[in-house]
Amino acid sequence: MTRDEYEQRAQAQDDWAPGWEAIDAAFGAVYPGVEPPHLATSMPARAMFGGNEYLDGASLFPSPNGYQHVVTYGMSSLYADAEDYGGERSGWGYEMTMKVVAPGKPEAGWAVSVMSNLARYTYTSGRWFEPYQAVAGNGTPISIGSGSALTSLLVVPDTEVAGVDTVHGRLDFLQLVGVTQPESDWIFADPSLTVGRIRELAAWLAETTGPDLVTDLARTVSFV
Repeated sequence: MTRDEYEQRAQAQDDWAPGWEAIDAAFGAVYPGVEPPHLATSMPARAMFGGNEYLDGASLFPSPNGYQHVVTYGMSSLYADAEDYGGERSGWGYEMTMKVVAPGKPEAGWAVSVMSNLARYTYTSGRWFEPYQAVAGNGTPISIGSGSALTSLLVVPDTEVAGVDTVHGRLDFLQLVGVTQPESDWIFADPSLTVGRIRELAAWLAETTGPDLVTDLARTVSFV
């Protein structure tokens, strides 16, 4: 799409959201014909209106493999804006995903809360996430009040949904994977080995829990 075509469509369709459409298309390729439940943040709560919510929402795709595949909307450039056209990356260059063991939307809400907190951190600090990083917790469960042994997160490329090039630039999908406190301590014990250890732990999880790297709050077996 040329810039002229982009601007013409933006003028003709004031609610056009090409970035949102790009996310839907990427997930639609993996979940054809699925209309996922969507959790939208309230308009007054959004940062652009003075609130503290930096995501427009998240969709939860029910996987035939028995988990909810959650994706955010708001880390990338969602809406038509001539200043965003042809950028190197769309917004921060990614949307977050997570695969969680949950029967439906209410039970997976905690994952959206985690993503919302990470979005707030990025927007307020200017520090974004990249593949093979880790997010250290404070020793408490990633799902507050769950009693789960999972306290921290890995950041890896989504195992199912590939990144795409959009009119706003590159858009990748970064999957968050819950890990235990001993696993987190092991990852961060030596900064020079962090990336290698994250890769090693992700490979172990793929072998023991499945290649989709699903986060199961009931997991108690630890790599270390």
